[in-house]
Amino acid sequence: MTRVRVASFSVSLDGYGAGPGQSLDNPLGVGGMDLHQWAFATRTFQRVVLGADAGESGIDDDFIARGFRNIGAWIIGRNMFGPIRGPWPDMEWKGWWGEDPPYHVPVFVLTHHHRPPLPMEGGTTFHFVTGGIHEALERARDAAGGADVRIGGGPDTVRQYLRAGLIDELHVAIAPVLLGRGERLFEDVYMRSLGYQCVRIEASEKANHVVLQRQAA
Repeated sequence: MTRVRVASFSVSLDGYGAGPGQSLDNPLGVGGMDLHQWAFATRTFQRVVLGADAGESGIDDDFIARGFRNIGAWIIGRNMFGPIRGPWPDMEWKGWWGEDPPYHVPVFVLTHHHRPPLPMEGGTTFHFVTGGIHEALERARDAAGGADVRIGGGPDTVRQYLRAGLIDELHVAIAPVLLGRGERLFEDVYMRSLGYQCVRIEASEKANHVVLQRQAA
């Protein structure tokens, strides 16, 4: 059965999931990269994202690896795909990740502006969805073929799916960082009333890992 999951989503101690001022120099906003220091050194990140045979094992790596397991499709917001706003000026921008993005499955990008599908190396194809979160999820479920759908972010994308009660499980990694500004993950999201409960908490030296699941009505 397909489940909808958020995994390895980093937040600061003051609740921010991204810093302000996203740009080419600051893909995650100013200070946003600091949220993910717990992930960068892990064996799974080094292998999947960087193609390197290196990295650390342990709690952080276990959570990163869990996030890639049984994923058949992704959904991401346009800001996660790139810093360009408004109508696409051309088709030159192909994401932050080079010719072989780390997804290796279909990725559905939420946007207000039409763009044809973008096939990449390694099995990743970006599909640009203009019909909103429900259309994206329907298409992602079909593409996943019974595997899980992972909601990748950014914070606004996750919030939309949380408010709609469409996320079955959310793994948040709380990094020992204060951002002070940016985009809060749980802004105006009332997790308890939506039926989410904490089912697991585990700490490493670099992050506190919290798993929330939505309980059946």
